[in-house]
Amino acid sequence: MANILYRLGHVAVRRRRTVIVLWVLALIGATLLSSGLGGTTSDKFVMPGTDSQRAFDLLDERFPAQSGSTAQVVFAAPAGHSIATGTDAAALGNALDAIRSQAGVVSVTDPAQSDAVAADGRIAYAQVRYAVDSAKVTDAQIAALEGSARTVESAGLRVAFGGEVISAHDRPGASGTEGIGLLVAIVVLLMAFGSLLAMGLPIITALIGVGIGIAGIGILSAFTNMSSSAPTLAMMIGLAVGIDYALFIVTRHRENLHLGLSAEESAARATATAGGAVVFAGMTVVIALAALAVVGIPFLTTMGIAAAGTVAIAVLVAVTLLPALLGAVGHKIDRFKVPGLKTTTGAGQDADRSLSARWARWVTRRPVAALAAAIAVLALLSVPLLSLHLGTADAGTKAPASTERQAYDLLGAGFGPGFNGPLTLVVDLSGSNDKPATLAQLAQALRGDKDIVEVSPATLNPTGDTAVLTAVPASGPSSTATVSLVHRLRDSVIPPAVADTGAVVRVTGSTAANIDISSKIGQALPKFMAIVIGLTMLLLLLVFRSVFVPVKAALAILLSIGGAFGVIVAVFQWGWLKDVIGLHETQPIISFLPVMMFAILFGLSMDYEVFILSRIREDFSHTGQARPAVLSGLTASARVITAAALIMISVFASFVLGDDATIKMFGVGFAAAVLLDATLVRMVIVPAVMTLAGKAAWWLPRWLDRKLPDLDVEGEKLMTRLEAEEVGGVQATPDRELAMGGK
Repeated sequence: MANILYRLGHVAVRRRRTVIVLWVLALIGATLLSSGLGGTTSDKFVMPGTDSQRAFDLLDERFPAQSGSTAQVVFAAPAGHSIATGTDAAALGNALDAIRSQAGVVSVTDPAQSDAVAADGRIAYAQVRYAVDSAKVTDAQIAALEGSARTVESAGLRVAFGGEVISAHDRPGASGTEGIGLLVAIVVLLMAFGSLLAMGLPIITALIGVGIGIAGIGILSAFTNMSSSAPTLAMMIGLAVGIDYALFIVTRHRENLHLGLSAEESAARATATAGGAVVFAGMTVVIALAALAVVGIPFLTTMGIAAAGTVAIAVLVAVTLLPALLGAVGHKIDRFKVPGLKTTTGAGQDADRSLSARWARWVTRRPVAALAAAIAVLALLSVPLLSLHLGTADAGTKAPASTERQAYDLLGAGFGPGFNGPLTLVVDLSGSNDKPATLAQLAQALRGDKDIVEVSPATLNPTGDTAVLTAVPASGPSSTATVSLVHRLRDSVIPPAVADTGAVVRVTGSTAANIDISSKIGQALPKFMAIVIGLTMLLLLLVFRSVFVPVKAALAILLSIGGAFGVIVAVFQWGWLKDVIGLHETQPIISFLPVMMFAILFGLSMDYEVFILSRIREDFSHTGQARPAVLSGLTASARVITAAALIMISVFASFVLGDDATIKMFGVGFAAAVLLDATLVRMVIVPAVMTLAGKAAWWLPRWLDRKLPDLDVEGEKLMTRLEAEEVGGVQATPDRELAMGGK
């Protein structure tokens, strides 16, 4: 790998104008293509093999009038008024007539004729059904719906809107808070490099990579279902890894320049060494995200592909565009110095006198105490994980001022909390000989369950072979009681009610679908974790040619991820510091967050792992002394790892300031995980364990050593060969262009 990257670095520098132009054209072309295709994101997902999805498919096939999408219009009269009488009723009727006449509306229910008026007469709702999926309902249609409904406000009524159609058109866009993360990254890079020019290169390359990645998601969304969270998630990851990958390579390049190498040779060697760690880390992230396919939920697979694509682009940018820019800058990389900041490399004598050197000496002298303290902190942070409750965010977690939250609160006050998460039962009657009796038995069984407060009359399709009933739970959509109810209905209430009738009953609706997602992810999680951990350990075995290092790395990463999950549970479920991050209500952990976080964090931690351990192994191979190698490796790596971690944490934390609760959750989780990984794991656990293991940390059976390919990720053998050639008086790359330093 190192030889390939070394040659690639030389080519990128020599053909720098061509490389730079090609990347700029790629950004422009991808952006134009994405705009032209007009793809849109959607949060309506297909979940093959689940009970709820089979019900949706049956409705699409036999009962299209019950498919499509719906919006809820909720009306509330002032205290002492009844919405079903007098001028209030007249205003309501006029508004509903106007909505019925709008384009795309299939039907509108009348509250007075559908038991949709609360017992006190103050709150009522109408169900507006569209023929198409919620993502295909236009903004103009939403505006027309809201305009017609708001005419009741002149009569003194309140109106609010909810349902899947409104949710699909009320997704928070880019909040702009990522700019805060970029500003912090700029400050960290300035502190690390002391130069405006050196700082600008990682920012430029990261923005180009993210721009192409986001445009690629736009292109992909024109052909497949893409979650509304996918672009923001890709931006979050792309910015973080893009800046970090460039930071590693620029740091090594500046070290090479200070050793007297030409600009081209320096860039090529930085690409071969630090670039190797970048390729390995990026490959780990891509593999982990691709493994999401084993979960069997298409929207998770496409989210994984979107994020993996952005990371892959960041890697390609780092090993092609960045060397080209380094060649264009040449020896001027430290120009435009910031007053008061030193343009040091953090190596040599600079490192020996640093805080990281003093820390490394402390840890290697007291490895047992350091290891015990770090594990105790991570174990304590992981305790909330025992209370983990997977679910989904609903309108009850939105800002109190939002129309969806107001509709949610009004419906809960008027009809009970379960009304915001009704269960839809789809009955296949094609095999039933006595359809009325079958439906009557089913309704009776449902009403007999203590956790169901209302069951609607059955609605038959025109051919009479499919029926739909609605059951309203006593608990809210995200409640654990509702989860238990759905499983109980499927396992022990419905089967005996329709036994020997020939009917097949399936439970669906948004609440049941979310429960199915959580269940399916929970079943697939052990297999997924085994694949990700196994592949990561295999890659580490190939890179470091050690049995101990992969096992240590897997256990350490699991500890940091467990601590991060504990932080998420404490903040989002328990409500600790929720006001600080702008969270309006506590909520369950988004069902797909653990699997996505596990995939991404396992990969993100690999660049730190490779960077620090490759330095330790390099020094160990030269001296044969274990503890001094840990000391020197940690001292040389700590500065850049700290800078990289600060950048990642700031980028991830900046997304917490947005409005989307799902993105907040990812931001908190990623920021916490990187903080724990870069501090307790890399700066404490890794050096402590490697010190205690001594030379045994690098043991590998001879038979296995003979069979494993030598990847030379950090270019150790390449550097040894190049140094030998220099000592022997042979120039590494005897080109006139090289001799001129890339000028």
